[in-house]
Amino acid sequence: MLIYKIFRASEWQTLQAEEVSLGAPVDLADGYIHFSTASQAPETAAKWFAGAEDLWLVAVEAEGLEDLKWEPSRGGALFPHLYRSLRLTDVVWAWPLPWDGAAHVFPAEMT
Repeated sequence: MLIYKIFRASEWQTLQAEEVSLGAPVDLADGYIHFSTASQAPETAAKWFAGAEDLWLVAVEAEGLEDLKWEPSRGGALFPHLYRSLRLTDVVWAWPLPWDGAAHVFPAEMT
């Protein structure tokens, strides 16, 4: 199962350059990297990134990912949280996440 992290372009560039990331400022504050499932990602984008441009959607394989925990968040839904740095080698694919003026446009690869 793929899980997804939304990065600002600068955060994605840092992961590519340094090959590891502790995530965005919210991740650093919370002590883990926030991920979403395919069904949760659009709501995450709408809630935390509404109107934001220059975003990237990063897909990671959850199966076998050490230090991944599923914990309750919005409305009690379980969200994947990674309690270690994200490695570039964890990334399955990354795509731009454009804003079309009303919502972010997610890639067909998620379906």
